[in-house]
Amino acid sequence: MEGDTMSGFGGAPATNGVDTKVLHAFQSSFVQVQGLLDQNRVLINQINQNHESKVPGDLSRNVGLIRELNNNIRHVVDLYANLSSLFAASSGGGGGRAMSEGGSVGTVRQAGHKRIRSGMD
Repeated sequence: MEGDTMSGFGGAPATNGVDTKVLHAFQSSFVQVQGLLDQNRVLINQINQNHESKVPGDLSRNVGLIRELNNNIRHVVDLYANLSSLFAASSGGGGGRAMSEGGSVGTVRQAGHKRIRSGMD
């Protein structure tokens, strides 16, 4: 329902009439990010063990593990980009409609295209 609020993050009450759909989107994205980061920790540990073993089969397995790690990192970046867009749209600074108003927040970068970074890198 429009205008419904729910508890905010960490059990604090939602303020300023934050829409429950927006809060659910934030929570869902953060859960996905945390899952990917946990998976990356496991992958990095396995990659390190394989590297230290210097067994040819283990070293060749690292190629696939590193690809999976890279894909996970790419997915985390996309999730954070979507969160940023969602936050901007929900706070009125994005120029677009928030998800609760029927708008959608898509991935900022297109597949196969690198992000354009500011001159601060």
